[in-house]
Amino acid sequence: MTLAVLVAISVMWVPLAIFLLGKGEGKSTGVVCGIVGTLVIIGAMLQAAVFKDGFVAGLLFAHGLLYLTTSYALVSGVEDGLKTNGNVSLTVAFISLIYAILFFTGGPVLEGGKRLLESSNYFAFACLGYVVLTIEVWLFGYGKCSAKLLAWSLILWAFFGLWIPAFWLFTSGTLPF
Repeated sequence: MTLAVLVAISVMWVPLAIFLLGKGEGKSTGVVCGIVGTLVIIGAMLQAAVFKDGFVAGLLFAHGLLYLTTSYALVSGVEDGLKTNGNVSLTVAFISLIYAILFFTGGPVLEGGKRLLESSNYFAFACLGYVVLTIEVWLFGYGKCSAKLLAWSLILWAFFGLWIPAFWLFTSGTLPF
């Protein structure tokens, strides 16, 4: 489920990046963000309820909510909407950082040496990329990061943080590292 959601997220990131590079239109890009945000929230619910994985679901929920606020900011064109979106993005940056740490360490050791989470260097690496992206969105919301930098970061991270883990896992059942 999560792998399909990663592919769906790219359908938002790349058009948003192209819009930030000056090609495209805000309201229709905002609709794409809203559709993807809704799919990510639904995917998070399925991940938690059907696949019994509340851990990954939490990360998906946080990002899905960010995508919905991005949608609203673009569709409505509200004054200071990007600042609000930036504030949500800063919160998601902290959440992604916690996930990165937990993916690096594997989480706390429980009784009998068992862990609820296996460490994954690749997912930790991906979450660190999400931290950078969401900090850039926060800075962009306050006019401290250029649209061009954010756009190219989204495009680059669509490859390393979305497509590579999704398609590598789809085809090989493992992560690159």
